Amino acid sequence: MIIRKSADELAKMRRAGRIVAGTIDAVLAAVAPGKTTEDLDRAAAAFIEEQAALPSFLGYRGTFPKTICASVNHEIVHGIPSSKRTLGDGDLLSLDFGAIWEGFHADSAVSVFVGDAPSAEAELLVKTTEAALDAAIEVIRPGGRLSDIGHAIESVAGPAGLGIVREYGGHGIGRSLHEDPFIQNWGPAGRGPSMRPGLVIAVEPMLNLGGDETLLLDDGWTVVTADGSLSAHFEHTIAVTEDGREILTARG
Repeated sequence: MIIRKSADELAKMRRAGRIVAGTIDAVLAAVAPGKTTEDLDRAAAAFIEEQAALPSFLGYRGTFPKTICASVNHEIVHGIPSSKRTLGDGDLLSLDFGAIWEGFHADSAVSVFVGDAPSAEAELLVKTTEAALDAAIEVIRPGGRLSDIGHAIESVAGPAGLGIVREYGGHGIGRSLHEDPFIQNWGPAGRGPSMRPGLVIAVEPMLNLGGDETLLLDDGWTVVTADGSLSAHFEHTIAVTEDGREILTARG
């Protein structure tokens, strides 16, 4: 069931979104060769605690052990931060963040290089994935259909020859981190439920330099590309408004 949010609920999600945006800025300032993904998790946890908020991911489904997800190179999503995972120059790092304010979640993700991009292909992957998110946001408006979002993402990813992760995608968000509807990152436009004011969704293209296929590692969380190719991930939490959209996790 799709749950539309009231003005009061949106205000709480707006605050959660600002906390997530601030957390991203704090963590990105700490990204450097030689740092561990555990170092970044600690920075995120400290910032969220300073805001008197709660992390969305810690204890998710009773088992996720950290505040953020940190996925490196061929890891797509849900990588578990570790003191044993040291970042090197040229690593592609995808970071996923969530925070709760007065019972409501916001969710956002970014992909960055540690130091310089290792190749022009890798740089194109990151730029195209972010462009796919931008294209998806542009079609979010009252009266649009949910499948317009996936179509916009595929329209950017396809011409670039990138793989599109299909087992995972965007989602509704509110009192729960993951609510209806599921939002796939491909497909034809003009299908599915109509977008209406009060709908809040997390849109998150995940694109690969190689194929679409994924594997789940033995830790039960980390998802990787089946062919070992690099993967990038961007995400924003967006509310449908009377006259368009509002990016609740916008930074800067």
